[in-house]
Amino acid sequence: ADVVSTEGRAKFNMQQEFDDTDIYKGLTFWAPNVNIFRDPRWGRGHETYGEDPYLTKELGVSFVKGLQGDGKVMKAAACAKHFAVHSGPEAIRHEFNAIATPKDMEETYLPAFEALTREADVEGFMGAYNRTNGEPCCGSPSLQKILRGDWGFQGYFVSDCWAIKDFHEHHMVTSTPAESAALALNNGCDLNCGNTYLHILKAYEKGLISEDTITESAIRLFTTRYLLGLFEETEYDKIPYSEVESPAHLALSQKAAEESFVLLKNNGILPLNKEKIKTVGIVGPNADSRKALVGNYHGTASRYCTIQEGIQDYLGDDVRVLASVGCDLFRDRTEHLAFTQDRLAEAKIVAENSDIVILCVGLDETLEGEEGDTGNSYASGDKETLQLPQVQLDLMEAMAESGKPVVLCLMAGSDIDLSYAEEHFDAVMVLWYPGAEGGKAAARVLFGDVSPSGKLPVTFYNTLEELPDFTDYAMKGRTYRYMTENPLFPFGHGLSYTTFQYGNASLNTSEIKDGEQVTLTIPVSNTGKYDGEEVVQVYLRHPGDKEGPSHALRAFKRVAIAKGATNNVTIPLSKENFEWFDTSTNTMRPIEGDYEILYGGTSELKQLKSIPVTIK
Repeated sequence: ADVVSTEGRAKFNMQQEFDDTDIYKGLTFWAPNVNIFRDPRWGRGHETYGEDPYLTKELGVSFVKGLQGDGKVMKAAACAKHFAVHSGPEAIRHEFNAIATPKDMEETYLPAFEALTREADVEGFMGAYNRTNGEPCCGSPSLQKILRGDWGFQGYFVSDCWAIKDFHEHHMVTSTPAESAALALNNGCDLNCGNTYLHILKAYEKGLISEDTITESAIRLFTTRYLLGLFEETEYDKIPYSEVESPAHLALSQKAAEESFVLLKNNGILPLNKEKIKTVGIVGPNADSRKALVGNYHGTASRYCTIQEGIQDYLGDDVRVLASVGCDLFRDRTEHLAFTQDRLAEAKIVAENSDIVILCVGLDETLEGEEGDTGNSYASGDKETLQLPQVQLDLMEAMAESGKPVVLCLMAGSDIDLSYAEEHFDAVMVLWYPGAEGGKAAARVLFGDVSPSGKLPVTFYNTLEELPDFTDYAMKGRTYRYMTENPLFPFGHGLSYTTFQYGNASLNTSEIKDGEQVTLTIPVSNTGKYDGEEVVQVYLRHPGDKEGPSHALRAFKRVAIAKGATNNVTIPLSKENFEWFDTSTNTMRPIEGDYEILYGGTSELKQLKSIPVTIK
């Protein structure tokens, strides 16, 4: 985020010199998206930090701090979105009412937004399109009471784009644009992305809104501009355009990709040894795809390194690389006039002539994204199934039948049914949408320069049948915290080329009182053949809570451990880490009683060790 705002300032500075003040060229960045990825069908889930409130809170707070900086003025203004209960469905979001209980609100949907306000001083909030418990999010007195009243938010509030016209066109809570403008402005929405606020004067003339309310919103908006230093000379005015895509920034992009890859299965084939391979076959619609690098809502890089290009560059002339797209991303042919499956034979030929096949399948922004922004018109950016398109399933089957070793690389932003891949292929790795340097990162991980260390921020389910209806916002039965079925791959899961063994943890005290901290010390040993990084995860279980969650992430730490070494990983826990939902007050608070601290490298209960602790 620090790099994002540095490059943003560099571009802003140059654009100001040319009087270019167009949309997308300012310093109010509408990120991060801290909605909870509660259902794998949601097309925008890959914009978020996953399904867990604590993980979302921690990463969101860090992002806001990096984006806004710690200078005299803000380097850029972050915006927490979409407040508050929103995670699809895209197709009916303009008219939909998301119903959430006080427990789910306090425990799941609100914590990240509260933390961004209290811990990161986020400058902006964006309301969601839908209603929450009957009130449109961009004109909700209940949500504003929480935001500005309970949390003390002082920044600006903006609508999602054209959300305010939904008040009278779809939600039917008002009758005219003037009424909609008044409802939004009277309930704290300072800025309208759209044109409904053209009716503010009419609303004022009809007595629907006061001059004081209009002035209050104007003051908030100009305060944001003031805090960005737009009326004075600032320390950021001299950031040069050479910061854009600087070598250091490109290296960080590559490092971020390398650390994000999640290895789901490996029968020992990875890492690949180029000294023992004569020919590599690279197959699949995402192998040489730039779109599969970037996801949705992205800037423009000067160079994109696809997975195919990254491997070709890495191997050079030492290893022969054969390639075939194999199939289109979702259509039944790649050439309009050709027969169906027109590249399947070519893929089989590549496999037959290769020592190993790297199969790159998945999605891109044309199949998952925001409603109205992509080619996925039938589901408005959401997924109707966890299956890949049929043409890709046919390609996977052909590669499995080739008899050659296959490493499957999935490029997607969400849970995909990988049961066939898990059963038939030698290795399975999720690359997500890895950015412009994704190909370089993939090559370094596949060939062992870097050991994979990413962990799943979402559950990979077996089927959609085990989930509640997409429009049901109750958390029961969703995510690792409330699911009752065994997942295909659990939240927090991720393999390495080495192995890690967790010893028995210790606490410096078994009881925590007000104002006190406890230090959890976990011995973690690297028992494999490679140096590696592990993400140590700490969960809490509250046996006294019969309504759940079963357990909840409350701490994590990435540690580098050399092969053969043991690190004592220390994690401080305060009473605030033990906040649980209190049914008597409908709030989150540290509840006294006995807890289990669970720790390990995954959320899967049977793989976690435990140690008891008491909250006084």
